[in-house]
Amino acid sequence: MSTTATAAGGSANSQPKTTAAAAPPMHCATIKPGTSAGTFRTDDAGKTWRPINRGLRSEQIPNPTAEVGHCVHRVAMHRSRPDVLFMQKHWDVMRSDDAGETWHEVSGNLPSDFGFPIDVHAHEPETIYVVPIKSDSEHYPPEGKLRVYRSRTGGNEWEALTKGLPQRDCYVNVLRDAMAVDGLDPCGVYFGTTGGQVYASADAGDTWAPIVRDLPAVLSVEVQTLP
Repeated sequence: MSTTATAAGGSANSQPKTTAAAAPPMHCATIKPGTSAGTFRTDDAGKTWRPINRGLRSEQIPNPTAEVGHCVHRVAMHRSRPDVLFMQKHWDVMRSDDAGETWHEVSGNLPSDFGFPIDVHAHEPETIYVVPIKSDSEHYPPEGKLRVYRSRTGGNEWEALTKGLPQRDCYVNVLRDAMAVDGLDPCGVYFGTTGGQVYASADAGDTWAPIVRDLPAVLSVEVQTLP
């Protein structure tokens, strides 16, 4: 088996505004129209939707705990557990154990809880990955050190994955759709940067290597496993 990663470049303004995590019979999607809205759920294949943002708090809006208005960057889940959702919000990494009915924060010991992508290990439903970014006004890793953070406990306890990643003078961003995992064992993890690099790990994040350089800003990464 081999895995190929496809990266899509383009301007930051062309980044998709809608992301989705779906598994029948429940469908959960993040909706981001012209302004931030939050996370919505449909139980009838898209005919009707309702907000599922209870537990989210956003200090940037007039009512920090409003039913809608939250800037949700990405929602991820493992197909074996569709009721367990993980969210990277504008600020805060969140978790829901009841299909989005309620959320609680699992940012734990992250150096920053601002970021864009979040993904789940293909074979370990409690192992999740994020890329902390310094702030909403400074879109680069804290201290200029590019680090993926992994939690094997579904959040709160995080470890920095740095081997093979630049640990000085790295001022790039990783956008919401620019991380992916494959289905191999061990699980492969991939992400692209606004600097045009795509990094890959063949050992679930323990070590990394650049597989592409000098692209335009990478907006999304998708992975396909080939026989």
